[in-house]
This record gives sequence, C-alpha cells and structure tokens, in this order.
Amino acid sequence: MRISLLATSFLAAPVLLVGCTQGDTPPPASMAEQTATVSQVAVGPVAPANAPRPQLGTYGFDEAGMDRSIAPGDDFYGFANGTWAKSTAIPADKSNYGAFNVLADLSQSRTREILDAAQSDPNSKIGTAYATYLDTAAIDAKGLTPIQPWLNQIKAVKAKTQLAALYAQADRNGVGGLFGSYVGQDDKNPEVYALSISQGGLGMPDRDYYLSKDAKLVETKAAYGKHLTNVLTLAGEPNAAARAKAIVAFETRIAQAHWTRIDSRDANKTYNKMAVAQLTRRAPGFDFRGYFTGIGAPVESVIVAQPTAVTGIAKLVATTPIAVLKDQLLVRSLDNFADVLPSAFDKEQFAFYGTVLSGTPEQEVRWKRAVDFTTNAVSDEVSQAYVAKYFPLETKAAADALVKNVIAAMDRRIDQLDWMAPETKVKAHAKLAAFTPKIGYPDRWRDYSALRIAAGDAYGNNVRANNWSHDENVSHLGKPLQRWEWGMTPMEVNAYANFGMVEIVFPAAILQPPFFDPNADPAVNYGGIGAVIGHELSHHFDDQGAKYNGEGRLTDWWTPADVAAFKKRTDALVAQYDQYEPLPGLHVKGALTLGENVADLAGLTVAYDAYKTSLNGQPAPVLDGASGDQRFYLGWAQVWRRNYREANLRQRLLTDPHSPSEQRAWVVRNLDPWYAAFAPTPGSRLFLTPEQRVRIW
Repeated sequence: MRISLLATSFLAAPVLLVGCTQGDTPPPASMAEQTATVSQVAVGPVAPANAPRPQLGTYGFDEAGMDRSIAPGDDFYGFANGTWAKSTAIPADKSNYGAFNVLADLSQSRTREILDAAQSDPNSKIGTAYATYLDTAAIDAKGLTPIQPWLNQIKAVKAKTQLAALYAQADRNGVGGLFGSYVGQDDKNPEVYALSISQGGLGMPDRDYYLSKDAKLVETKAAYGKHLTNVLTLAGEPNAAARAKAIVAFETRIAQAHWTRIDSRDANKTYNKMAVAQLTRRAPGFDFRGYFTGIGAPVESVIVAQPTAVTGIAKLVATTPIAVLKDQLLVRSLDNFADVLPSAFDKEQFAFYGTVLSGTPEQEVRWKRAVDFTTNAVSDEVSQAYVAKYFPLETKAAADALVKNVIAAMDRRIDQLDWMAPETKVKAHAKLAAFTPKIGYPDRWRDYSALRIAAGDAYGNNVRANNWSHDENVSHLGKPLQRWEWGMTPMEVNAYANFGMVEIVFPAAILQPPFFDPNADPAVNYGGIGAVIGHELSHHFDDQGAKYNGEGRLTDWWTPADVAAFKKRTDALVAQYDQYEPLPGLHVKGALTLGENVADLAGLTVAYDAYKTSLNGQPAPVLDGASGDQRFYLGWAQVWRRNYREANLRQRLLTDPHSPSEQRAWVVRNLDPWYAAFAPTPGSRLFLTPEQRVRIW
C-alpha cells in the first residue's frame, strides 16, 4: 500500500496519530503580548549583508500573507495565511490554488523548456510525443479515424462470452472498465508480486454521486447523464439520451454494490486472497480467468480488495443488456482519449469533469497538458533531463540530513510512549531502522526502447504508452522485488510512504520553498519539509501502516493492549475532525481522513522534537519578533495555503482521505508547544484543555 501527502485527483490517498506532551517553552504573559511580539520588527541577530537570502520573507515565511486581526487561537490557518487567502485568486484553469500549485506550475514551466528543446531532435521520444500532442490541427483533421478501430471492436462484440477479452484490452489501452487491476507486492508475502483486483465501473468520483439525495449531487448526476448524451451525439450515435440514461442506471446499480471509501482503506478488510476458481464460483456472470489472461496475468490466485463489490459487479454483467455494457465502454473510451480526439470531444469532456465536478472555468492551455501527457507517457526520460538541470546535489544532501534528524527524533519518541508495550517498542525501533528514505529521484531509470512514439499519431502514442505502462506493470509477476522503482516522478510536488517497501519518498520538486529552502531559518524548514518528512515517516505507524511490520508484511505485531490504546486515541481524533464543517451541511469525514490526520499530528510532533534537538541546547534566536517555536508552526501553516472552488472542495470532502488545508493547519491545537508559543485563551475556537488534546506519538 502506498500513501501520499496530497491527493491531486478524486482518487486520493492517507497517514498517523496522538503523541506525548511536547516542549517546555513558557507562554507569553498575554495574548496581547503575543500578538505584539509577532508583529514587531526584528529583534534577533542580523545576518551578514552578503548572506544568501531566503526566497520568502526575511526568514523563509511570508509575513505579508498573515492576517494579524485573527487570533491564532480562533483560526491559526487564518492568522498565518488570511491576507494571502483574501488576496489570492484561483487561476481560471485551476479548481484550487496554493503552495503546491505554485511549485507544480514551476515544474511544468521547467519541463516545458526541456521539451521545447527536445522537439528539434527527430530521435527524441519526448520531443516527438510533445510536438505531436501540441498539433491540434492535425488531430482535428483526422476526426475519429484513429480511434475508430477500437470503437468498432467494442461494437463487434455480440455475446457476453466475449466481454472478458474486451475489458482486458480496455485495461491495456488505459480505459477504465468494471474492475481495477494492478500487480504489486503481496501484503502478506512482500517479497513476491501478486495481482490485485478492485471495484470499478463508475464514471463519477464516488458512489455518493449516484446514491446521495443531496441537492448538489443530484444536480451533478443529472449533468453526468447530459454529458453522456452529448458524447454519444458527438460520436454520431442514435438514441443518445435513452442510451445515456441506461448507462447512468447501470452505474447506479454498481454504486450500490461499491464499498465505502472508509471500508476500502482498511488493509485487513481489503486483503482477500483467493483462487481464481473460487472467485469464478462466487460470480459466474463474468469470465475472470479469461480476463486475467487477457491482461497478461494468467494467475491461479488473486487478491480481491472488495469481494462483495467485485462479485456484485460481475453479477450485474450477467443481468445487464450487452448493449448497455458496450455503450458504457464506448463513452468511457471517448472520454478517456478526448484530449487526442477532435476538439469537440475535448471540450465536452472538460465541461463535465473540469467544470461541473471541480468548478474549473477554463481548461489549461495546450502546452501545459502536453507537458503532463509527455511526462506520463515517457516519465523517466523526462525525469532524467529534469533532475540533471534543476536538482542540485547540495539540495539532496541537505534534505538527506533533515530526514536523518527526523528519523532519529521518531526513534527517541517511541521510547517515551506510555501506551506501547516494551516488547512492541523493540519491534518499532527495528522497523524504523529498516527504513529506506528516497530523496529527489531514482538511482535507476526505466528503458523505453520498446515503446514506439510516432510523429503525427497523438492517439496512437497515447494508446501505446498506456499499453507499455500496463505491460511493464504486469511483467513484475514472477520477478524479484524491484526496490529501486519509484511511484512518482521527480517533477511531482508530493511525497509518499510505501508500507510494503518500508520506504518514504520525496521527489525533487517538493524540496523547494515554502517546504524547504537551504537559506531559510531552520525553524521554518523543520515546520515545513521536516513535518512533511515526519508525516510520511509516521504513516508507517498510522492506523493502517502500523499493521505492517519491519519487513513490510501485513501482520499483527502489536499487543492487543497496544491496539486498544491506540484506537482510543485515534477515535478521539476521528471525533475531532468530524466536527469540522467546511461547507454547509458537509463535514470532514474523520474516519476517511484518519490516516492523514494521524500523520499530520505525528509528523509535526516528531519534526518539533527534531528542530529542538538541532539547536544543540541553545535558545533559538528571535527573528522579526517571532520566536523559534512561532516560526516553526508558521512554517507548517504556510505550506497548506490553498483556496478551493466550492465544487472541488465538495468533491474532496466526499472522496479525499486528506482533510482540507485549513483543517490540516488546525492540527496544532493538539500540541502543547503551540499553546506555549501563541497563548490561545480558554474559549478560543481552537482551544482544547490538556485532557482534550489528542496525544499519540
């Protein structure tokens, strides 16, 4: 299982829980004194005139973005970021905008420079892929001719016995069908690769979009039906409205079979290994053996993530008219390849998935999408050029040092836990010692010699890249574990924890301000990238990561008393986040976001310890009137600057295992040193008594 720092689509990701009392910094005499202190001009030591300056503010934090009219105890996010939030518009081509987006835009621009230069080399795969995607005139001129053979293949199916092979080919082509399949580590035998299958079949982000009676979601479902009608009409298909209605009805039945996202994040519930023959007996309506053979994985056993959903969907195949099944795949194909089909399909696809679902008014300009397409299609060739130009070795070395300090702090904190048994602590230390931190980029690159990228064939390039990626994944079966592989590119502004590999991974692009600046004050760096490091590290000990031992094996290695004590604390965190209501009537789902909330809490806890240790017993200087502890927590709040469009926030609240940015910043209310640094008063919105504060790590 892999867990990421930030979800960038409606298929999100998770991390940890409650800690011990931290810090002994005495609080300021009063709230008024605290506010005045943060507002004052510099009191601390002055840096030499020729010293490198941080990119943000005078010490790495953008003080101009604060709103000092907001009390930290009422809204720490608003206090740290309120002026930024009020003055920052969301660009027309984005559903949300914040610190992550700023760096993503920078990565995109840098990658564009690389790809623009590569266009002049006729032997460059990345240059050819990029230039061909940019040529919309050629794409429009071809009409549906490039995709027509695939559409004809769908239409030619006459019997349900042919469906398994058809869905298998759809998977290879990158078109989502009824199930999701993937080859990865076997959670209970992590040195071996296994095939997993999970629920699929929905064209909208989640079952709630089909089943909820919420007025906004009912409206969205109606818009989805209209979108399907439009796609079929554009393709020249008759009776489009009736056929679209049948697809929506079919997907609604699939949604009824789906597990919730809360159940689907449970590592124990979703590990169901069974023989293919057993799976077939449970759901005779679908030829699973033929499907697995078709995707290139003729296995005898498979891990089924949501058994009742998978078998329920298979049974629906047996009772649904074949014309509806084919129509769903037809529309899904046209939507999936819309960006390399005539512009009318591209605009229609964006109108629903971009504007209706996420609230984004305008589609990104073509070059940005060309960068993303090329990066996805030929990832490692783009990545090699990127890191050679934009990731200096000194940044990697500085990040390595920070990681080591945070891991050491986590190691010390394990010994302080009063709820974990001594024998479990021994195993926890051993797991921590087994960690592999990966910084910047992989030490090996994939070979794309078998991937054909052809000038002037945008659709073909897309399909062949999807085929290559699918086949490369399936080829892992029967091979030794490839520990060098990464699940993200260096250009991604994100990070992740991989439970089976016992690793934490930080791509190059996140190792920049506001997360990390070698010239910034250490307190800000520890509150930024240090807490991110702690976040990913602690994912391995969150409510799901803790189920994996030091070998990456899903197994019980905690005592029953440990599990009970941990659950008591995590239940309190669930209840805390359940209270937050970012949109009227729509609350944060504490159980869905638990892993990430635990990781935020633990990551910040551990990073604070690492920061204090880095001072070597010396007091932190006061800079621009802010103490070291204040700068640490301001650094944390700064990385979560983000404004959302309402539709995007609604989608995230329904589907994303991460809490919204404002609530992520509020996790400080559980940390004793934050109270000492900012002196919130009883009665303040975020104030918790010591007994109410959730303490895990």
